Amino acid sequence: MQNKLRHVVILKFKQVATDEQIAKIVREFSGLRAKISQVLDLEWGTNVSPENLAKGFTHCFLITFKDGTARDEYLVHPEHKTFVDSLLPLVEDVFVIDFNNTKS
Repeated sequence: MQNKLRHVVILKFKQVATDEQIAKIVREFSGLRAKISQVLDLEWGTNVSPENLAKGFTHCFLITFKDGTARDEYLVHPEHKTFVDSLLPLVEDVFVIDFNNTKS
């Protein structure tokens, strides 16, 4: 059985980004699940860690794909590209990491 691929996207918004703009980005990002069939699941949340190690990153999105091929198709999907174009002007930094879901 092949392990699913997890795509983690963590965002640091520019200080000029308004709460309304950030809320719109969150709606658009979470809406990709319904628009892109390769997305099996999409979870998101804001940082609640008390450790003070977030380095200004506030929003985390966890996207699940069947495999790397599905992730690759997502990355070039027109809906994803349109979303990224709307996101980039509001973001100071982005951290992305992918991993294969491994259970022990």
